[in-house]
Amino acid sequence: MKRSQDSVSSPRKSSNHKKAKVAPNQVVQHASPAREDDHGAGEAEWTRVEKRKTKKNKKVEAKHDALMPRFMYVNGEIVKRKDAVHINDVRDLVLHIVADAPPPNWVKVEHARSIDKVVTLLIPGILPSTLALPPLPTSATVNPNIPLSIPLPAESHTPIPFIASTYSHACPTRAPGDQTRMYSVLSEFFQCQVTPQERAKRQAQRASLYLLTLREMIENEYPIPSYMADVFEKGPGWIETPQASEESLLLLPADKLESKIYAIDCEMCLTEDGKELTRVCMIDYESGIVVYDKLVKPPKPVTDYMTRWSGITESLLASATTTVAEVQAQIMPILAPKDGPTSILVGHSLESDLRALRICHPKCIDTAVVYHHPRGRPLKPGLAWLTKKWLNREIQTRGDSGHDPEEDARACIDLLRSKVRYGPSYGEFKTDFESIYERMGRASGRGGPGSIRSVVVDHGNPGVMHGSKASSNVPCTSDEEVLDGLLQAIPAHEFAFGRFTGVADALGWLTPKTPAGETPVATPAEPSPVVLANAQATLNNQLVTLYASLPARTALIIFTGHSDPRRMASLNARKSTFESAIRSGKKAEDIDKADWWTASEGRELEEEVEKAKRGLLFLGVK
Repeated sequence: MKRSQDSVSSPRKSSNHKKAKVAPNQVVQHASPAREDDHGAGEAEWTRVEKRKTKKNKKVEAKHDALMPRFMYVNGEIVKRKDAVHINDVRDLVLHIVADAPPPNWVKVEHARSIDKVVTLLIPGILPSTLALPPLPTSATVNPNIPLSIPLPAESHTPIPFIASTYSHACPTRAPGDQTRMYSVLSEFFQCQVTPQERAKRQAQRASLYLLTLREMIENEYPIPSYMADVFEKGPGWIETPQASEESLLLLPADKLESKIYAIDCEMCLTEDGKELTRVCMIDYESGIVVYDKLVKPPKPVTDYMTRWSGITESLLASATTTVAEVQAQIMPILAPKDGPTSILVGHSLESDLRALRICHPKCIDTAVVYHHPRGRPLKPGLAWLTKKWLNREIQTRGDSGHDPEEDARACIDLLRSKVRYGPSYGEFKTDFESIYERMGRASGRGGPGSIRSVVVDHGNPGVMHGSKASSNVPCTSDEEVLDGLLQAIPAHEFAFGRFTGVADALGWLTPKTPAGETPVATPAEPSPVVLANAQATLNNQLVTLYASLPARTALIIFTGHSDPRRMASLNARKSTFESAIRSGKKAEDIDKADWWTASEGRELEEEVEKAKRGLLFLGVK
């Protein structure tokens, strides 16, 4: 049962900390401040239209104030679920409020259109014990997925009283993953399914869909021709594919208007100046014929042939006489034929090949971009994995003998052919997904498409990660900077996302991964009580400050994402070490028994994964 909110006063005063509570099938009543209509009848004629608009806007505001938005959990639907509320359910709730997603069935949002802004915070480290919540029910008659009532701060002595005084219930959540892993909470939150209309639009597009856009080329650090954008500075020895003139293309016969496609793969060796080109192979997409294959003599002596990857050996390269400049001159007629449009290059992480060739080319298809990594952007899939997954064949199996550029180029050709044959969604681990910011940008509600401004305030550089499609990004190095960034960004944006990691860091959850070859820590160390208490107090002050700055009718959504992942990570590292030893050719009897991966550890790993996936969600409107 939700605690009574009848004593909430209006207008709000900074000295009173108002509760924005959410409870199963109950609501919070909000009083609205009176608004004055200062429209004067004696104003000049030329101001009347503007004053009518002002009067209309005030009426709209008064209507929204009278219809104060509120959340209500629908326990009847939650108990029907196999699992707790998922992270993608939280994402869809945000999209329902901000954009055009349908309403969720597990929570009811009354007067959702009266919500002016949505601020979503990811704060790992807030545990049930932090709020004096009971442990998950073990009785078969009690559902562990329904929202839990949060005791008042005076009753619980919680180290984060803001949560207990602002929210009445905590809703259990479940992070994505499989039996042995927990997947990225951020990827799950920031990627959503496209609408049926957008899916139909994508399917109707031609193969030109796979050409990288200028933005994609910039994001993936491609060397870009100057006539496309002046963003890449060419160094000595660089050239660019000449721009085809429209006049010359108009004179071509119809059968010559289609660009030819060539797959390309380059191999590099290490010199004192860094990696240099040592072999290049090009294959015609239509015929499958190798049109160019040359060993290349690097300008400086080789310090590491990197044979395991390049396939280049000292004896093989000894006969090479062709220089990089000669390669450029020989392949440029292929890239820019006189009797046709500019050719299309296809490759895997093609920007690396172009940088090795020192060529800026405008038409590129990258199989590392058009095919998706299982965990989503910004991760890229490996070529060998893609070939095994989508073509059902293995490449790069020569071990220490290295890669074969012809084999890799043919794999790119076949991957592109499959894309063209089966459509844009083929090869996407999650079919037809997009960033939530793209979805928000197309939303027709509120001010129309493009009117929703979004911002990501996070540690690191969110602009190249989960915030790449947002209107604004604020990179941070500390929780203090996250707070400052949110305080400055929220007034100008309809949706804001921020992440506070101080408590998780104090708990030891942000420790780096165990390096390869090192023995993982079996049992994570307990955090320092003093350090943890300081981190919790700091977080509480930051939340109080943030909440006080929020305008009225702002939804503040907080979710923790997951629980302690350390034991899960430790077991996975141990499992990976053992499996790597087996793959390298070792037999079990050659491995110390203390390093064996056992069935009991496998069961423990599954249990720890389930524990780590547990999180909490708090919903409220100021």
